Amino acid sequence: MSPPSRRGPTLAVTLGAVALLSAVALLTRGAGEQGEASGSAPASTPRESSAGTARAASGSPTGQGGAEQPQEKAPRFSKTTCWRDLERFNESVTLGTFRDWAGPLLASRDPHVLAYLKERLSELIGEDEGRALEVLDWAREASPGEFKLFLAGVRGAPALLKPRVVEQLMTLGLDEKLDLGRRAGFLDGLQKLPRLEPAQLERLSHFAKDAASGEAGWVTTRAIGRVMKQDFERTGNVKPYLDKLLAIGTESLDEPVRYLALEMEMHADAPLDTQAVTRLAQVLTTEGSSEVRQVAAHDLSLAQDKAQVLDIYARAFATERDLCVRWALFRFSARAAGKDALPVMANMALADPRFQGDYQDIERLYASGIVDYDRIWFGLPSQDPHGCMDHHDG
Repeated sequence: MSPPSRRGPTLAVTLGAVALLSAVALLTRGAGEQGEASGSAPASTPRESSAGTARAASGSPTGQGGAEQPQEKAPRFSKTTCWRDLERFNESVTLGTFRDWAGPLLASRDPHVLAYLKERLSELIGEDEGRALEVLDWAREASPGEFKLFLAGVRGAPALLKPRVVEQLMTLGLDEKLDLGRRAGFLDGLQKLPRLEPAQLERLSHFAKDAASGEAGWVTTRAIGRVMKQDFERTGNVKPYLDKLLAIGTESLDEPVRYLALEMEMHADAPLDTQAVTRLAQVLTTEGSSEVRQVAAHDLSLAQDKAQVLDIYARAFATERDLCVRWALFRFSARAAGKDALPVMANMALADPRFQGDYQDIERLYASGIVDYDRIWFGLPSQDPHGCMDHHDG
């Protein structure tokens, strides 16, 4: 299961230089088309604040007093994107001109240029909450390419952590008027937060359990799990997240969402209390998906009460008919209780002779003095003796 610095003010020049150097490779493409760009960047453009930068229907900016302000037209950069274009852009772009000026560069579809635009936008936003909110407003109706750029810019800026920005990401992500794909993009930005407040967790988990949430519900579940990992590593706070993930994992009508919710619990690698163990034990007997039952068995290996979880494994094994779920119960017994699991595993191998060879291999490894589960696991002749590992690890 896969486990998830802010730049100083001088990084704009450094990053710009790196990206510009990368873009030189583009000179070898369409050299015949390169030449003087038909437009030129202004020598200097005042930096507008987010509060005073609003795009009217005609596309012209207005100041705080509502009067139209003069602004240079967006320069028409070369379609083949060259050093000169990016250098002029880097030196003269402001947040007020970014959207228009970035268009031709974005159209080049060059990954180096795209990475540069994301970093440059993040720098322009910085810690300014208003600027981040303005870029999120752009993203509402942006084209798919622009949408990804704008969201990446906000996610890379320190302003992402500002309360109003977090609230706006949630509001847009839960806005039923937007399509689910766009909502998923907004909600995906939440995964970089250091923590989620109880009310935020409640809103997000309620949405993730909604049968109509689709891809956005899956993204929301992942965000909860990734924030949980960060908060747990920083403060030891894990129970509120585990409770919500368990609720999603047992109540969602979407199988991929249920699976992900239980899988994300392992990312914190936090011991499970009795209440969580009881709910996961129910999953082993009531869940219709064998895939979800397997990940529940994996979760249970983190239980604090080893004797309790071994008893749960033994009872579930007796009634389970799916080979791969049985294999999960068998091997995770060793992960849960180490050598103390051997008697339970021996009984499992007696009940299902397909595991007798596996038991003998594991017993031999423990007898050799190995106690670490990872070394036991990788010491086996095969990590997939029963063909169950297409989608899961050990």
